[in-house]
Amino acid sequence: MPATSLTTRWFFGALKRSDAEKKLRLAINKSGTFLIRESETQKGDFSLSVLDGKVVKHYRLRRMDAGGFFISRNKTFADLQLLVQHYSRDQDGLCVKLGKPCAKTEVPVPLDLSYEHVDQWEIDRNSLKLLKKLGSGQFGEVWEGLWNNTTPVAIKTLKPGSMNRQDFLREAQMMKNLRHPKLIQLYAVCSLEDPVYIITELMRHGSLLEYLQSDNGEKVKIANQIDIAAQVAAGMAYLESQNYIHRDLAARNVLVGEHHIYKVADFGLARVFQEEDGIYEPRCDTKLPIKWTAPEAVRGNKFSIKSDVWSFGVLLSEIVTFGKMPYSGMTGMQVVQQVERGYRMPQPPSCPKELYDIMLECWNSVPDNRPTFETLQWKLEDFFESDLSSYADANAFVQ
Repeated sequence: MPATSLTTRWFFGALKRSDAEKKLRLAINKSGTFLIRESETQKGDFSLSVLDGKVVKHYRLRRMDAGGFFISRNKTFADLQLLVQHYSRDQDGLCVKLGKPCAKTEVPVPLDLSYEHVDQWEIDRNSLKLLKKLGSGQFGEVWEGLWNNTTPVAIKTLKPGSMNRQDFLREAQMMKNLRHPKLIQLYAVCSLEDPVYIITELMRHGSLLEYLQSDNGEKVKIANQIDIAAQVAAGMAYLESQNYIHRDLAARNVLVGEHHIYKVADFGLARVFQEEDGIYEPRCDTKLPIKWTAPEAVRGNKFSIKSDVWSFGVLLSEIVTFGKMPYSGMTGMQVVQQVERGYRMPQPPSCPKELYDIMLECWNSVPDNRPTFETLQWKLEDFFESDLSSYADANAFVQ
């Protein structure tokens, strides 16, 4: 492919199909907005993704042995530039005539705070302004605020005596080094006096639980639900690769940002594990979220990344039920007893069988038989890929 194609506004490189759909569905785009990306399944081929009303259609751009490309076999082009020019002038069998290229917009992230304080972990609390209380929990409150009157941040205030200060700061230092697009970035702390402040990136739409239960939840269709789960799995796969366990994975601890971005948050109970078997044993006074906790963790107080996988299965049930309480109508003790006897939550209404099968894999009674987060990530990202009929065929439209 000519180098000029690689620098054009419409070429997005190795962009996943699901990410292409998210970009094209942004409110700023009109019908006909399009992009071209590398094919995920056919190496050397490309895919054209185009917005047709509110639906994104995909066309395979096949490469000819003698050079050039085609969508429909009776219309070939020497390069992608010529293909785009043609379908921008003439619909010629596509669902819609190509309009403007999709904007290569990225969500701005206030990294100046993080980068400027890579070595300066402690910052002056006078540089922070608390603007609006967003919520409160076991360890303190969460506020929307500003750093240096310019950078929007989230500020968590830690209740005095809610946890050992040195243990927390030691763990927070490790957490600051965890960097992934699907994890809430921890920026800095104010720890020299009470209350301790924890400064993180701000997610405008709050927790996933509140989001699903609000009017916004009605807009979250099955494709969006799968996308949410895939983003969470991606963040957890990174923690898995870093030998880190979360211990409180649930919809309340996933945050929602602009443009359908979801990130794993709240490492208040998280611990890094160093033991060879990857097991962490918390103190006996630690409170457990029973309905999200794996049976071996409830029974033996031992946590691993596999117990996080169990919790992820429960999180999936929260997503597809729009934030309903898991094991509805059952007490924590009843859940413990029933799960030990082999009970599993039934398939929720409107939940695809393939997704419920993933939940059941997460709830395998043998921890080592549960999937890895890496496996869960690709299963969810490729959830619709097996249905090749979802790719439009221009031949069906060309006379």
